Amino acid sequence: MPEEVRNVVGKLSPPLPPQPEVRSVRQRFVGRETLEGAGVRLRRMFGGSEVPLLDPFLLLDNFGSTNPADYLAGFPWHPHRGIETVTYMLNGKTAHEDSLGNKGVIDSGDVQWMSAGSGILHQEMPRRTEGRLSGFQLWVNLPRRLKMEDPAYRGLRSDGIPLVRGSDGRAVRVIAGEFDRVAGPVTHIPVDPTYLDVALPANATFDLPVHRGHTVFAQPFEGTGSFAPTPGTGASSEGAPGETILYGDGDRVEVRAGDDGLRFLLVSGRPLHEPVAWYGPIVMNTREEIIEASRDLNRGTFIRAKRVTQEI
Repeated sequence: MPEEVRNVVGKLSPPLPPQPEVRSVRQRFVGRETLEGAGVRLRRMFGGSEVPLLDPFLLLDNFGSTNPADYLAGFPWHPHRGIETVTYMLNGKTAHEDSLGNKGVIDSGDVQWMSAGSGILHQEMPRRTEGRLSGFQLWVNLPRRLKMEDPAYRGLRSDGIPLVRGSDGRAVRVIAGEFDRVAGPVTHIPVDPTYLDVALPANATFDLPVHRGHTVFAQPFEGTGSFAPTPGTGASSEGAPGETILYGDGDRVEVRAGDDGLRFLLVSGRPLHEPVAWYGPIVMNTREEIIEASRDLNRGTFIRAKRVTQEI
């Protein structure tokens, strides 16, 4: 082939697509024991000072005990505005009720995804459980444009959450997002979240494509494992119950279970890149909006919606 023809062919050849980048561990957070509600003992996995790193996620609490005295006081009536709360019961039951007349029970394996929107008063009261009561509550920020929308619920029963099993014994519950072409039932959330409960047998590996630029964290709660088995820079990749694993940027997440297996939450979402003004259970964008919410509470005008939308 003449030299000039070879040069033209070379110039017309399409560039090779970039190789997916596996995320490394950026940082780890050790949970802090704390009292919340009317005296519930729990572990705050992150919140407060860690928030800028975890946008759009604000707080993650892990509650659990075999002693009913640690949780029966519960979370009596309290307000929320400007956020979504995601309650995932692993074991036991929690009764919930709100100021607009909605009530029910979140049972083992159930999820309640609540958008507080413009404001809601509710209570969450764990019930006495034989053995261990345990679960997680995640707070997800709402974008400025939706903070004053009507509240909404998504109540998911355990048997309505897809379970993807593998030939090696793995089991992945898909609450939001997608895994192995199976979509979770929670959709149309502003931050485009993925929320998976992943259980791996001993020494099994797990990988998942994720959106570049999205915040991704893992929360191990049974067993141990490596959360970035591919060599690279970053914090230590080992993870165990009691700490949260925050990833750096990239296109994929890879996890390897330890000798005793591993169970963890894998959560991702699109950052909002908006200012955060936070006072207790109310999260807005400015100090003035926080003051307005406090005045609404004092004047009895906090509840602006006449109903809560229940969505499945």
